[in-house]
Amino acid sequence: MPSTGKVPRLVALDEFTYQIPKGEVEGMRVPGTLFSDRALLGAVEGDPSLQQLANVATLPGIEREALAMPDIHFGYGFPVGGVAAFDLADGVVSPGGIGYDINCGVRLIRTSLTVGEVRPVQAALLDALYRNVPSGVGSKGGVTLSGTEIDEVLAGGARWAVDRGFGRSEDLTFQEEEGRLANADPARVGPDARKRGLRQLGTLGSGNHFLEVQAVDRVFDEPFAHALGLVPGRVVVMLHTGSRGLGHQVATDYIRRMDERLLREGTTLVDRQLSCAPVGSEDGQQYLAAMAAGANFAWANRQLITDGVRRSFREVFHRPDTELDLSVIYDIAHNIAKVETHATDRGPRPLLVHRKGATRALPAGRDEVPAPYRPFGQPVLIPGDMGTASYVLAGLPGSLARSFGSSCHGAGRRLSRHAAVRAFRYDEVTRALAGQGITVRAASREGVTEEAPGAYKDVEEVVRVAEGAGLTRRVARLVPLGVVKG
Repeated sequence: MPSTGKVPRLVALDEFTYQIPKGEVEGMRVPGTLFSDRALLGAVEGDPSLQQLANVATLPGIEREALAMPDIHFGYGFPVGGVAAFDLADGVVSPGGIGYDINCGVRLIRTSLTVGEVRPVQAALLDALYRNVPSGVGSKGGVTLSGTEIDEVLAGGARWAVDRGFGRSEDLTFQEEEGRLANADPARVGPDARKRGLRQLGTLGSGNHFLEVQAVDRVFDEPFAHALGLVPGRVVVMLHTGSRGLGHQVATDYIRRMDERLLREGTTLVDRQLSCAPVGSEDGQQYLAAMAAGANFAWANRQLITDGVRRSFREVFHRPDTELDLSVIYDIAHNIAKVETHATDRGPRPLLVHRKGATRALPAGRDEVPAPYRPFGQPVLIPGDMGTASYVLAGLPGSLARSFGSSCHGAGRRLSRHAAVRAFRYDEVTRALAGQGITVRAASREGVTEEAPGAYKDVEEVVRVAEGAGLTRRVARLVPLGVVKG
């Protein structure tokens, strides 16, 4: 990534807001804004992610400001935790602002079980989850699709899975976009991407993807927690995965295509990883149609994994899954771009909002929020790390004014995966987790050391900043009992 030779200057606006002033880096069209605090700032001062934030602010058609959430860390083009909105007439779409794992996201499933009921069979439950949800690098063993079927998945998303018996119709109600983007066009997904997706539907993958059995540890918003079915001592399941190799290949194909376009035009960007195309161009529209298809694959993937979770609980508890509840609380994307209407200097306008490692966080009363949750706001699901805690938050009105209706997506990495492997030993990590009563099942030793708790920022601090900045409020804290890692 090109560097200006100096670290962009951050100016404190308030306790939770810092800004890279417009003009700090040559070509900036808008300021860069970071939601953070002094405790978290030390992890990013001098980090390349701040340069990336300033670079995003140079892109054509960007509105208001380039934004970064408190879980910011270095990514491809955009920093992870980055949010940017672009005018549809003169703005761009950048695959680096969505990420390679299109619609990587989080789903939370509740149960009627207590910690006391799960602890005696915890090891058997994790064994069943590991068996029924394939994981690991290039993991296969899910549903094998034909060429025709993959088109149906790319167009239908989670609905395709439910229609084929992999779930309940009400599951769709509690997913962002009801688990399907309507602008998907399977024809815009290339042959290499399609081939990679044929045997990966219903698989967890590797890296930071996980399936975690958790306990509700604490409730902060009793009315909303009640509506969500979150009761202290109750067991839930959180899963985190995306579009697998298919989404990665879609990003690869279109980044190459946009690179070639820029070369033909003689256009030079401050960072070539910000490769982009005008929103209304053929390349831009075709990428958005392919991205939507990749997002639908991810929603179908999480739906099939949900079926594997329900099957595992049936096997271990010898009861129908409906008796154990196992309802979807919510499912949210955090690598996606969508057209939304937001305030600008020229009044409300439709904008293409890029969220990379950031989640939608809409306030109460919005039609996009499922009716049972609408009086409270949209659930925002924040994974921590496998040794600490995760959170359920709710969107606040301040998110619309300050962040295009967005919030953080997790704790955020403190160490790269390579640095984590050098810093932590598998035996020490698993021993420490076992000492906390946390059971781990993993496809590889690296899958554990790369994701060791010490590799992540303090989720408590990240959530405190998101709340302090007026983006979200805390609803419930969840703690891990057991985790399946790739």
